[in-house]
Amino acid sequence: MRESTNKPHPLTSSAEGGQSVSQPPAILTDIASKAGISFNGAHPWDIQVLDDSIYKRILTNGSLGFGESYMDGLWECDQLDELFTRILRSDIEEELGFIAKLKLGLEVIRQNLFNRQSEKRAYEVGERHYDIGNDIFEAMLDPTMNYSCAYWANADTLEQAQLDKLDLICRKLELKPGETVLDIGCGWGGFARFAAEHYSVNVHGITISKEQKKLAEERCKDLPITIELQDYRKLEGTFDKIVSIGMFEHVGPKNYPTYFDTALRLLKDDGLFLLHTIGKFNTTPHVDPWINKYIFPNGKVPSALQMTQALDDRFNIEDWHNFGPDYDCTLLAWWQNFNQAWPELSEKYDQRFYRMWKYYIHCSAGFFRSKQGQLWQLVLSKKGRHGTYRSVR
Repeated sequence: MRESTNKPHPLTSSAEGGQSVSQPPAILTDIASKAGISFNGAHPWDIQVLDDSIYKRILTNGSLGFGESYMDGLWECDQLDELFTRILRSDIEEELGFIAKLKLGLEVIRQNLFNRQSEKRAYEVGERHYDIGNDIFEAMLDPTMNYSCAYWANADTLEQAQLDKLDLICRKLELKPGETVLDIGCGWGGFARFAAEHYSVNVHGITISKEQKKLAEERCKDLPITIELQDYRKLEGTFDKIVSIGMFEHVGPKNYPTYFDTALRLLKDDGLFLLHTIGKFNTTPHVDPWINKYIFPNGKVPSALQMTQALDDRFNIEDWHNFGPDYDCTLLAWWQNFNQAWPELSEKYDQRFYRMWKYYIHCSAGFFRSKQGQLWQLVLSKKGRHGTYRSVR
Protein backbone atom coordinates (compact mmCIF):
# COMPACT_ATOMS: atom_id res chain seq x y z
CA MET A 1 0.00 0.00 0.00
CA ARG A 2 1.57 3.26 -1.09
CA GLU A 3 1.68 6.38 1.00
CA SER A 4 -0.95 9.03 0.47
CA THR A 5 0.25 12.44 -0.63
CA ASN A 6 -0.89 14.05 2.63
CA LYS A 7 1.35 11.91 4.88
CA PRO A 8 2.99 13.70 7.82
CA HIS A 9 6.68 14.46 7.62
CA PRO A 10 9.06 12.38 9.78
CA LEU A 11 9.48 13.61 13.33
CA THR A 12 13.26 13.72 13.13
CA SER A 13 15.77 13.21 10.36
CA SER A 14 19.53 13.43 10.51
CA ALA A 15 19.46 13.20 6.71
CA GLU A 16 17.85 16.64 6.51
CA GLY A 17 20.10 19.59 5.99
CA GLY A 18 22.52 17.63 3.80
CA GLN A 19 23.85 15.26 6.45
CA SER A 20 24.86 11.86 5.13
CA VAL A 21 23.65 8.50 6.44
CA SER A 22 26.31 5.83 6.95
CA GLN A 23 26.16 2.30 5.61
CA PRO A 24 24.38 -0.26 7.82
CA PRO A 25 26.41 -2.96 9.61
CA ALA A 26 27.09 -5.95 7.41
CA ILE A 27 25.07 -8.24 9.66
CA LEU A 28 21.92 -6.18 9.08
CA THR A 29 22.56 -5.93 5.34
CA ASP A 30 22.94 -9.70 5.08
CA ILE A 31 19.83 -10.42 7.14
CA ALA A 32 17.69 -7.93 5.21
CA SER A 33 18.90 -9.25 1.85
CA LYS A 34 17.48 -12.69 2.69
CA ALA A 35 14.05 -11.08 2.59
CA GLY A 36 14.80 -9.08 -0.54
CA ILE A 37 15.02 -5.86 1.46
CA SER A 38 17.70 -3.16 1.25
CA PHE A 39 18.63 -0.17 3.35
CA ASN A 40 18.20 2.96 1.21
CA GLY A 41 17.28 0.86 -1.80
CA ALA A 42 15.06 1.74 -4.77
CA HIS A 43 12.16 -0.61 -4.08
CA PRO A 44 9.03 0.76 -2.37
CA TRP A 45 9.43 -1.84 0.43
CA ASP A 46 13.04 -0.87 1.15
CA ILE A 47 14.00 0.90 4.39
CA GLN A 48 14.99 4.53 3.94
CA VAL A 49 17.30 5.43 6.83
CA LEU A 50 17.01 8.95 8.22
CA ASP A 51 19.12 8.50 11.35
CA ASP A 52 22.07 6.12 11.90
CA SER A 53 20.94 5.25 15.43
CA ILE A 54 18.38 2.89 13.92
CA TYR A 55 21.09 0.25 13.46
CA LYS A 56 22.03 0.02 17.13
CA ARG A 57 18.38 0.02 18.16
CA ILE A 58 17.62 -2.94 15.87
CA LEU A 59 20.68 -4.90 16.99
CA THR A 60 20.04 -4.37 20.69
CA ASN A 61 16.23 -4.48 20.82
CA GLY A 62 15.15 -6.45 17.74
CA SER A 63 11.58 -5.86 16.61
CA LEU A 64 10.90 -3.53 19.55
CA GLY A 65 13.78 -1.26 18.51
CA PHE A 66 12.68 -1.46 14.88
CA GLY A 67 9.15 -0.33 15.73
CA GLU A 68 10.17 2.36 18.19
CA SER A 69 12.68 3.83 15.77
CA TYR A 70 9.89 4.10 13.18
CA MET A 71 7.66 5.84 15.72
CA ASP A 72 10.53 8.26 16.38
CA GLY A 73 10.89 9.06 12.68
CA LEU A 74 14.31 7.45 12.17
CA TRP A 75 13.32 5.60 9.00
CA GLU A 76 10.66 5.58 6.31
CA CYS A 77 9.20 3.09 3.85
CA ASP A 78 6.76 3.64 1.00
CA GLN A 79 5.10 0.22 1.38
CA LEU A 80 5.23 -0.83 5.03
CA ASP A 81 2.78 -3.68 4.53
CA GLU A 82 4.97 -5.26 1.85
CA LEU A 83 8.09 -4.72 3.98
CA PHE A 84 6.51 -6.74 6.80
CA THR A 85 5.23 -9.38 4.43
CA ARG A 86 8.80 -9.99 3.30
CA ILE A 87 10.20 -9.92 6.83
CA LEU A 88 7.64 -12.43 8.11
CA ARG A 89 7.96 -14.78 5.15
CA SER A 90 11.71 -15.06 5.68
CA ASP A 91 11.77 -15.27 9.53
CA ILE A 92 14.75 -12.91 9.60
CA GLU A 93 14.00 -11.66 13.11
CA GLU A 94 15.38 -14.94 14.46
CA GLU A 95 18.80 -14.02 13.01
CA LEU A 96 19.26 -10.79 14.96
CA GLY A 97 22.14 -10.23 17.36
CA PHE A 98 22.90 -11.88 20.70
CA ILE A 99 21.38 -9.14 22.88
CA ALA A 100 18.09 -9.20 21.00
CA LYS A 101 18.00 -13.00 21.24
CA LEU A 102 18.74 -12.84 24.95
CA LYS A 103 15.83 -10.47 25.50
CA LEU A 104 13.62 -12.75 23.42
CA GLY A 105 14.67 -15.65 25.64
CA LEU A 106 13.77 -13.68 28.75
CA GLU A 107 10.37 -12.92 27.24
CA VAL A 108 9.79 -16.65 26.64
CA ILE A 109 10.61 -17.35 30.30
CA ARG A 110 8.26 -14.58 31.39
CA GLN A 111 5.43 -15.94 29.25
CA ASN A 112 5.88 -19.47 30.59
CA LEU A 113 6.30 -18.61 34.26
CA PHE A 114 3.60 -15.98 34.67
CA ASN A 115 -0.07 -15.85 33.75
CA ARG A 116 -0.04 -12.62 31.73
CA GLN A 117 -3.81 -12.85 31.17
CA SER A 118 -4.87 -13.46 34.78
CA GLU A 119 -8.13 -12.12 36.15
CA LYS A 120 -6.21 -9.33 37.87
CA ARG A 121 -4.77 -8.22 34.50
CA ALA A 122 -7.98 -8.77 32.50
CA TYR A 123 -8.87 -5.08 32.16
CA GLU A 124 -5.40 -3.84 31.21
CA VAL A 125 -5.86 -4.24 27.45
CA GLY A 126 -9.19 -2.42 27.69
CA GLU A 127 -7.62 0.51 29.46
CA ARG A 128 -4.54 0.73 27.23
CA HIS A 129 -6.02 -0.04 23.81
CA TYR A 130 -9.81 -0.05 23.56
CA ASP A 131 -10.23 2.98 25.82
CA ILE A 132 -7.79 5.24 23.95
CA GLY A 133 -10.73 7.05 22.38
CA ASN A 134 -13.93 6.02 20.62
CA ASP A 135 -13.22 8.77 18.07
CA ILE A 136 -10.28 6.73 16.72
CA PHE A 137 -12.37 3.64 16.18
CA GLU A 138 -15.42 5.49 14.88
CA ALA A 139 -13.20 7.12 12.26
CA MET A 140 -11.41 3.91 11.29
CA LEU A 141 -14.14 1.28 11.37
CA ASP A 142 -17.29 0.91 9.31
CA PRO A 143 -20.73 2.01 10.61
CA THR A 144 -21.31 -1.40 12.27
CA MET A 145 -18.23 -0.69 14.47
CA ASN A 146 -16.74 -4.13 13.88
CA TYR A 147 -13.09 -4.34 14.97
CA SER A 148 -12.42 -7.80 13.55
CA CYS A 149 -11.85 -9.41 10.16
CA ALA A 150 -14.56 -8.79 7.57
CA TYR A 151 -15.76 -11.40 5.05
CA TRP A 152 -15.01 -10.26 1.51
CA ALA A 153 -16.24 -13.23 -0.55
CA ASN A 154 -19.10 -11.24 -2.13
CA ALA A 155 -18.42 -7.71 -0.91
CA ASP A 156 -16.88 -4.61 -2.49
CA THR A 157 -16.95 -2.30 0.51
CA LEU A 158 -15.82 -2.61 4.13
CA GLU A 159 -19.34 -2.09 5.47
CA GLN A 160 -20.82 -4.78 3.23
CA ALA A 161 -17.99 -7.18 4.09
CA GLN A 162 -18.67 -6.66 7.81
CA LEU A 163 -22.42 -7.11 7.35
CA ASP A 164 -21.74 -10.32 5.42
CA LYS A 165 -19.48 -11.50 8.26
CA LEU A 166 -22.17 -10.84 10.85
CA ASP A 167 -24.83 -12.62 8.81
CA LEU A 168 -22.46 -15.54 8.21
CA ILE A 169 -21.98 -15.89 11.97
CA CYS A 170 -25.71 -15.78 12.63
CA ARG A 171 -26.34 -18.48 10.03
CA LYS A 172 -23.53 -20.64 11.37
CA LEU A 173 -25.09 -20.38 14.84
CA GLU A 174 -28.51 -21.32 13.41
CA LEU A 175 -30.10 -18.46 15.34
CA LYS A 176 -33.85 -18.63 15.96
CA PRO A 177 -36.20 -15.90 17.22
CA GLY A 178 -36.34 -15.66 20.98
CA GLU A 179 -33.05 -17.44 21.64
CA THR A 180 -30.59 -16.13 24.21
CA VAL A 181 -27.09 -15.37 22.93
CA LEU A 182 -23.98 -14.65 24.98
CA ASP A 183 -21.46 -12.38 23.25
CA ILE A 184 -18.06 -12.75 24.98
CA GLY A 185 -16.08 -9.64 24.10
CA CYS A 186 -18.94 -7.70 22.53
CA GLY A 187 -16.90 -4.63 21.55
CA TRP A 188 -19.10 -1.70 20.55
CA GLY A 189 -22.13 -3.95 20.14
CA GLY A 190 -21.88 -4.57 16.40
CA PHE A 191 -22.84 -8.24 16.46
CA ALA A 192 -25.39 -7.84 19.26
CA ARG A 193 -27.23 -5.12 17.38
CA PHE A 194 -27.21 -7.01 14.08
CA ALA A 195 -28.39 -10.29 15.62
CA ALA A 196 -31.16 -8.63 17.62
CA GLU A 197 -32.43 -6.63 14.64
CA HIS A 198 -32.19 -9.32 11.97
CA TYR A 199 -32.64 -12.58 13.89
CA SER A 200 -34.87 -11.44 16.80
CA VAL A 201 -32.65 -12.87 19.52
CA ASN A 202 -31.81 -11.59 23.01
CA VAL A 203 -28.13 -10.80 23.49
CA HIS A 204 -26.05 -10.46 26.63
CA GLY A 205 -22.67 -8.88 25.84
CA ILE A 206 -19.63 -8.43 28.04
CA THR A 207 -16.52 -6.30 27.53
CA ILE A 208 -13.50 -5.25 29.58
CA SER A 209 -13.52 -1.73 28.08
CA LYS A 210 -15.42 1.12 29.75
CA GLU A 211 -15.47 3.11 26.51
CA GLN A 212 -16.82 0.15 24.54
CA LYS A 213 -19.57 -0.43 27.10
CA LYS A 214 -20.62 3.20 27.00
CA LEU A 215 -20.91 3.38 23.21
CA ALA A 216 -22.37 -0.13 22.87
CA GLU A 217 -25.21 0.75 25.22
CA GLU A 218 -25.96 3.89 23.19
CA ARG A 219 -25.94 1.95 19.92
CA CYS A 220 -28.08 -0.91 21.27
CA LYS A 221 -30.72 1.02 23.20
CA ASP A 222 -34.35 -0.04 22.68
CA LEU A 223 -33.17 -3.54 21.66
CA PRO A 224 -33.24 -6.75 23.78
CA ILE A 225 -29.54 -6.35 24.57
CA THR A 226 -27.65 -5.99 27.83
CA ILE A 227 -24.00 -4.92 28.03
CA GLU A 228 -21.83 -5.45 31.10
CA LEU A 229 -18.27 -4.57 32.06
CA GLN A 230 -17.20 -8.05 33.12
CA ASP A 231 -14.48 -10.65 32.84
CA TYR A 232 -15.62 -13.90 31.20
CA ARG A 233 -14.64 -15.89 34.29
CA LYS A 234 -17.41 -14.19 36.30
CA LEU A 235 -20.27 -15.17 33.98
CA GLU A 236 -23.31 -17.07 35.25
CA GLY A 237 -26.47 -18.52 33.67
CA THR A 238 -27.18 -20.56 30.55
CA PHE A 239 -27.55 -19.54 26.91
CA ASP A 240 -28.87 -21.09 23.71
CA LYS A 241 -25.87 -19.86 21.73
CA ILE A 242 -22.48 -18.32 22.49
CA VAL A 243 -20.36 -16.15 20.21
CA SER A 244 -16.91 -14.66 20.74
CA ILE A 245 -15.51 -12.44 17.99
CA GLY A 246 -11.92 -11.20 18.20
CA MET A 247 -11.61 -11.67 21.96
CA PHE A 248 -9.84 -15.04 22.29
CA GLU A 249 -6.50 -13.43 21.43
CA HIS A 250 -6.60 -11.85 24.91
CA VAL A 251 -7.26 -15.09 26.81
CA GLY A 252 -3.74 -16.59 26.84
CA PRO A 253 -2.73 -20.30 26.70
CA LYS A 254 -2.65 -20.68 30.48
CA ASN A 255 -6.32 -19.75 30.59
CA TYR A 256 -7.64 -21.77 27.63
CA PRO A 257 -8.93 -24.58 29.88
CA THR A 258 -10.76 -22.08 32.11
CA TYR A 259 -12.17 -20.23 29.08
CA PHE A 260 -13.58 -23.34 27.43
CA ASP A 261 -14.81 -24.81 30.72
CA THR A 262 -16.68 -21.55 31.29
CA ALA A 263 -18.28 -21.73 27.83
CA LEU A 264 -19.12 -25.40 28.42
CA ARG A 265 -20.87 -24.52 31.68
CA LEU A 266 -22.85 -21.64 30.14
CA LEU A 267 -23.97 -23.34 26.90
CA LYS A 268 -27.17 -25.37 26.77
CA ASP A 269 -26.75 -29.01 25.74
CA ASP A 270 -28.15 -28.47 22.24
CA GLY A 271 -26.45 -25.10 21.78
CA LEU A 272 -23.68 -23.92 19.46
CA PHE A 273 -20.61 -21.83 20.20
CA LEU A 274 -18.93 -19.82 17.42
CA LEU A 275 -15.38 -18.72 18.12
CA HIS A 276 -13.89 -16.13 15.73
CA THR A 277 -10.17 -15.66 16.38
CA ILE A 278 -6.85 -14.80 14.80
CA GLY A 279 -4.61 -17.86 14.59
CA LYS A 280 -0.94 -18.48 14.00
CA PHE A 281 0.43 -21.10 11.65
CA ASN A 282 2.89 -22.41 14.26
CA THR A 283 3.20 -22.61 18.01
CA THR A 284 5.58 -20.07 19.51
CA PRO A 285 6.33 -19.42 23.19
CA HIS A 286 6.70 -15.65 22.84
CA VAL A 287 4.82 -12.60 21.62
CA ASP A 288 6.08 -9.70 19.54
CA PRO A 289 7.48 -7.19 22.07
CA TRP A 290 6.42 -4.10 20.10
CA ILE A 291 2.79 -5.27 19.76
CA ASN A 292 2.78 -6.28 23.43
CA LYS A 293 4.09 -2.88 24.58
CA TYR A 294 2.14 -0.51 22.36
CA ILE A 295 -0.99 -2.26 21.06
CA PHE A 296 -2.24 -5.40 22.84
CA PRO A 297 -0.61 -5.87 26.24
CA ASN A 298 -0.68 -9.49 27.43
CA GLY A 299 -2.16 -10.75 24.16
CA LYS A 300 -1.25 -14.10 22.58
CA VAL A 301 -2.39 -15.47 19.22
CA PRO A 302 -3.17 -19.21 19.43
CA SER A 303 -1.92 -21.94 17.14
CA ALA A 304 -4.05 -24.80 15.84
CA LEU A 305 -2.23 -27.20 18.15
CA GLN A 306 -3.00 -25.07 21.21
CA MET A 307 -6.64 -24.81 20.16
CA THR A 308 -7.18 -28.52 19.63
CA GLN A 309 -5.40 -29.44 22.86
CA ALA A 310 -7.64 -27.11 24.83
CA LEU A 311 -10.79 -28.32 23.06
CA ASP A 312 -10.00 -32.00 23.51
CA ASP A 313 -12.62 -33.71 25.70
CA ARG A 314 -14.53 -30.44 25.98
CA PHE A 315 -16.14 -29.53 22.64
CA ASN A 316 -16.77 -31.14 19.29
CA ILE A 317 -15.41 -29.13 16.36
CA GLU A 318 -18.36 -28.96 13.99
CA ASP A 319 -16.67 -26.60 11.54
CA TRP A 320 -13.30 -24.84 11.12
CA HIS A 321 -13.31 -22.05 8.53
CA ASN A 322 -10.14 -20.12 7.62
CA PHE A 323 -10.35 -16.87 5.65
CA GLY A 324 -7.14 -15.20 6.83
CA PRO A 325 -6.41 -13.31 3.57
CA ASP A 326 -9.59 -11.31 4.15
CA TYR A 327 -7.89 -9.66 7.13
CA ASP A 328 -5.32 -8.09 4.81
CA CYS A 329 -8.14 -6.37 2.90
CA THR A 330 -9.85 -5.36 6.13
CA LEU A 331 -6.74 -3.77 7.60
CA LEU A 332 -5.98 -1.76 4.48
CA ALA A 333 -9.57 -0.49 4.44
CA TRP A 334 -9.17 0.55 8.09
CA TRP A 335 -5.95 2.37 7.25
CA GLN A 336 -7.59 4.27 4.41
CA ASN A 337 -10.35 5.43 6.77
CA PHE A 338 -7.90 6.38 9.52
CA ASN A 339 -5.58 8.24 7.18
CA GLN A 340 -8.45 10.22 5.65
CA ALA A 341 -9.66 11.16 9.13
CA TRP A 342 -6.20 12.13 10.40
CA PRO A 343 -6.45 15.91 9.75
CA GLU A 344 -9.30 16.07 12.27
CA LEU A 345 -7.86 13.45 14.64
CA SER A 346 -4.49 15.25 14.69
CA GLU A 347 -6.05 18.00 16.79
CA LYS A 348 -6.13 15.48 19.65
CA TYR A 349 -3.40 12.93 18.84
CA ASP A 350 0.24 13.65 18.06
CA GLN A 351 2.53 12.63 15.20
CA ARG A 352 4.08 9.77 17.17
CA PHE A 353 0.62 8.26 17.65
CA TYR A 354 0.01 8.50 13.90
CA ARG A 355 3.22 6.62 13.17
CA MET A 356 2.49 4.05 15.86
CA TRP A 357 -0.97 3.36 14.42
CA LYS A 358 0.37 3.25 10.88
CA TYR A 359 3.05 0.76 11.91
CA TYR A 360 0.45 -1.37 13.74
CA ILE A 361 -1.99 -1.54 10.83
CA HIS A 362 0.64 -2.27 8.20
CA CYS A 363 2.66 -4.84 10.14
CA SER A 364 -0.66 -6.60 10.85
CA ALA A 365 -1.49 -6.61 7.13
CA GLY A 366 1.93 -8.16 6.44
CA PHE A 367 1.26 -10.78 9.14
CA PHE A 368 -1.77 -12.07 7.26
CA ARG A 369 -0.39 -11.60 3.75
CA SER A 370 2.66 -13.68 4.67
CA LYS A 371 0.34 -16.50 5.87
CA GLN A 372 1.90 -16.33 9.32
CA GLY A 373 -1.53 -15.14 10.42
CA GLN A 374 -4.84 -16.92 9.89
CA LEU A 375 -8.44 -16.02 10.69
CA TRP A 376 -10.47 -18.89 12.07
CA GLN A 377 -14.16 -19.34 12.74
CA LEU A 378 -14.81 -22.50 14.72
CA VAL A 379 -18.30 -23.82 15.38
CA LEU A 380 -18.28 -25.89 18.57
CA SER A 381 -20.87 -28.10 20.24
CA LYS A 382 -21.22 -30.22 23.36
CA LYS A 383 -20.89 -33.96 22.87
CA GLY A 384 -24.57 -34.53 23.65
CA ARG A 385 -25.91 -32.33 20.86
CA HIS A 386 -28.35 -34.13 18.55
CA GLY A 387 -28.32 -34.09 14.75
CA THR A 388 -25.79 -33.29 12.06
CA TYR A 389 -24.33 -29.82 11.72
CA ARG A 390 -24.18 -28.54 8.12
CA SER A 391 -21.33 -26.14 7.42
CA VAL A 392 -22.21 -22.66 6.15
CA ARG A 393 -20.16 -20.51 3.81
